Amino acid sequence: MARKRKKIEVKKGSPAWMNTYGDMVTLLLCFFVLLFSFSSVDAQKFKAIMNSFKGSSGVLIGGETVVTSDIGFDSKTKGFADGETFETDVTRELQGLAMDLNDYLEEEGISELQVSIDYNESFVRLSFLDGILFDPGKATIKEEAIQILDIVGVKLLQFTNNKIKIEGHTDTVPMNSPQFPNNWYLSAARAITVAEYYISEKGFDPKRLTAEGFGEYSPIDTNDTAEGRIKNRRIEIKILSSIFNEKANTNDG
Repeated sequence: MARKRKKIEVKKGSPAWMNTYGDMVTLLLCFFVLLFSFSSVDAQKFKAIMNSFKGSSGVLIGGETVVTSDIGFDSKTKGFADGETFETDVTRELQGLAMDLNDYLEEEGISELQVSIDYNESFVRLSFLDGILFDPGKATIKEEAIQILDIVGVKLLQFTNNKIKIEGHTDTVPMNSPQFPNNWYLSAARAITVAEYYISEKGFDPKRLTAEGFGEYSPIDTNDTAEGRIKNRRIEIKILSSIFNEKANTNDG
């Protein structure tokens, strides 16, 4: 007599172990997202993490994992090496320098009417307003301006990793003398004079300094009014980010 075959009941749905495995992977995903939220949240970085998890069930394809290069993490800098965080680090550095300079100049009695301070994502800027350093049409540092330059120089010498640009600017009033044929010559001469003073008198490393003359071609205000022209006649000392310089040197190498 033939035996009756026992029917095997096939359960619908995924195997039981898949539920446990799926729960575990989901918890891991939540854990990584939580860790990531402690840093600055960026849509591009978040997308990079999510793209590492393949499949609608949240299960990774065999052998795949989230690696630091997928989200731009650089273990050497202990932070994200993408453009945004690099810029954030630069801004933080320059903000700290600006605050340090501001506190220092206040303690030394240098007012904003003599030297103003601001910063952006590229540099900290010290602006010596019209008439502080030079007489009209001259490129010789005024005697009473030496003390101001010395006070500023003491602090600048402490920023050993930062390069410094010294810029001369004028208004549009024509300049024509045997020594300075136009405003470009005058602005360049003034910037060079300040740079040479810091090098020869205060011991600055010449490799850290550059001097440029912009003449009337980089105004910060209108030249149609006396007030605007006063703002445009200025010497600017720009302190560049050491982080930016380090990255540039690395790329050049």
